[in-house]
Amino acid sequence: MKKSDFLALLNAMNIDANQIEKIATDTGFQMRKGLVEPADILYAICCQSIHGTVSFNDLAAKIDAETTVSVSRQAIAKKTGKESCIDFLKKILALVIISRIGKEEIDSLRQAGKFKRVLVQDSTIIGLPIRLFGFFSGVSNAHTSVCNARIQCVYDLITESFICFTIDPYTKNDIKAAPELSVEKDDLVIRDRGYLTMKEVERHLTSEADCIYRYQSNMILLDSQTRERINLLAELQSKKQLDFQVILNNESGTKIRIVALPVSEEIANKRRMKAKKEAKKEPGKDCLALMSWSIFITTISKQDADYNFLFRVYSLRWRIEIIFKSWKSNMEFSKIHNVSKKQLSLILYARFIMIIIYIQYIFSPARMIIKKQLKKELSMIKVVRYLIKNTSKIIQIAKAIENYKDKLCYHLIALARYCSYDKRVRANFEQEFDAAFLP
Repeated sequence: MKKSDFLALLNAMNIDANQIEKIATDTGFQMRKGLVEPADILYAICCQSIHGTVSFNDLAAKIDAETTVSVSRQAIAKKTGKESCIDFLKKILALVIISRIGKEEIDSLRQAGKFKRVLVQDSTIIGLPIRLFGFFSGVSNAHTSVCNARIQCVYDLITESFICFTIDPYTKNDIKAAPELSVEKDDLVIRDRGYLTMKEVERHLTSEADCIYRYQSNMILLDSQTRERINLLAELQSKKQLDFQVILNNESGTKIRIVALPVSEEIANKRRMKAKKEAKKEPGKDCLALMSWSIFITTISKQDADYNFLFRVYSLRWRIEIIFKSWKSNMEFSKIHNVSKKQLSLILYARFIMIIIYIQYIFSPARMIIKKQLKKELSMIKVVRYLIKNTSKIIQIAKAIENYKDKLCYHLIALARYCSYDKRVRANFEQEFDAAFLP
């Protein structure tokens, strides 16, 4: 992708060259004007970051090729080695995140249903060079050490947009990250059991928001009438499925709803195999037995959502899993060479910018157009891979989307040809989402 195309793409997001320069000045990234502009650095880092390793020499060569300004790798190292460069990229990332959908469009979407936002929060682990162990930690024993970082991501399913990213040490687990999510009235937050605490459930209720969590096998639930501990396994073995109100074992006696449905023996056995493989110690018999059911706790009442709705909605959490997979499969996350902490941050924030461009500005609108015109469903993973392999197509597809008037052009037809799901019986994410949320 040429620099002019990259800047045209940002301009379509209402991020122009003047704005980029102002951000660079405000963050201290640009103290005075030089031959190399902030937009040159931004372009070079973003384009190079999607291909794995990013060297100072590669960045200098990319800038030279696009601007005919000769710059040394030492100058690039000095320029990007400042903390202000990371702040600059963070500010650009924030603009890219919020600029996809305007306030009026968001408001209209919020008024369409009970939930203003449907937020999915999840995290993924990426391996890093061992020299960064002191910053990010990881796993260490007498024989070897492995350095990892944890990326936290929050994604709004309704607006198909990212809310935030963080790059945290491996030791900052999901429970520690959970309270940092800003919860608003009429939000629905979908999380895995790793984020579940009684305080988090109470925080949602206090904020007039709702949540859905996977049940933790060691969680104590009390009968809403007698306040005696419920033997969940015994209840399920006698009734097969459950949907009733219980009380959490805390001082305030928080009332929640527990919902459980049986799964096939094949799924249950896969869960048990995974649990035994990943657990530090052998899971207990009751824990393994409970894997014969899908069990959720939620603050949503029966009147607002039956168990079919809850199970469909929770399955939408796979959207963020697909996003993570598209990063790792196509953006060479495994190819991070022996970089410093600052270099790593630059690479990751640049990749975040590019993945948002791919998903929010290309995939999401193209999916709706192609679904309407061709009755085909685009695959996110295929689209990201296609754009990375064919960067010259990005601006062409973006312009095709912007100029779309009920007629597909060549570039959108090609996108549909190479990036659609194969025909299959199993519903994909978009079909699951429509079934869960559309009337």
